[in-house]
Amino acid sequence: MIIVGVDGSVTARAAVEWAANDAFRMRLPLRIVHAVDRTPYQISKYPERPDALLLEGARVLREAVALVHERRPTVEVTTRQVEGTPATVLQEQAEEAAEIVVGSRGLGGFAGMLLGSVSIHVAGHARCPVVVVPGGRRPVYGEVVVGVDDSPECEPALAYAFEQAALRGATLRAVHAWQLMVPAFAMDAPYDVEELRATQHEVVGAKLAAARARYPQVTVVENDASATPVDALVEASGQADLLVVGSHGRGALGSVLLGSVSRGVLHHAHCPVAVVRA
Repeated sequence: MIIVGVDGSVTARAAVEWAANDAFRMRLPLRIVHAVDRTPYQISKYPERPDALLLEGARVLREAVALVHERRPTVEVTTRQVEGTPATVLQEQAEEAAEIVVGSRGLGGFAGMLLGSVSIHVAGHARCPVVVVPGGRRPVYGEVVVGVDDSPECEPALAYAFEQAALRGATLRAVHAWQLMVPAFAMDAPYDVEELRATQHEVVGAKLAAARARYPQVTVVENDASATPVDALVEASGQADLLVVGSHGRGALGSVLLGSVSRGVLHHAHCPVAVVRA
């Protein structure tokens, strides 16, 4: 099952479209979820009269369902309106999900997804991939980008990226970012740069080999970038349909999967970002 969080915002609409397309490609049912969060306003529920928050939530859900029926009429879709904070609601829903989709910025229930607490909490705790979708329309580039390092933690992200590339008929661009560590005041690097570059290429190749065997139909482009992970991935996202990163990783050669990288990418990427928990 794919789950998408909605709140009536423009980016939530983009998230619904993304989730509907993924549900169609993956042949999974879609659940649309709205969080009724009373805590910011301390609004009580009065049984004797209609609840304004619940009525508004029902309207938001109806509009989201109509959009799914318009875009992907064959997708099975259900709705849920759940009381609680957005982070808690999404984390609980993740127990049943193959993927969670949210908009990058919202109103009320899912506000500030790229600004910190909710997106970081969900991406760091959800057991399934979390896709953060910005608003606005972009061209289809036919490319999925994934960050790769030498840690075992990158493997779930790599597997998800290959699957998405296969489902979309897209090229997969594997980005391995690394930087020379030169001691302060040193005139030259204390190692052979070309040898180090060859080592980086070998690391990426070894990580990709098993996935290539499982998805022989996917064309793979390898990028060894001498740059910070965030800079390399953000640059690659400029002509990508999806950027995939892991939520945690501690590679000895300079991880692209650290929490700080995931957060940096979420703030600056030009395309939807999937965060895959290791």
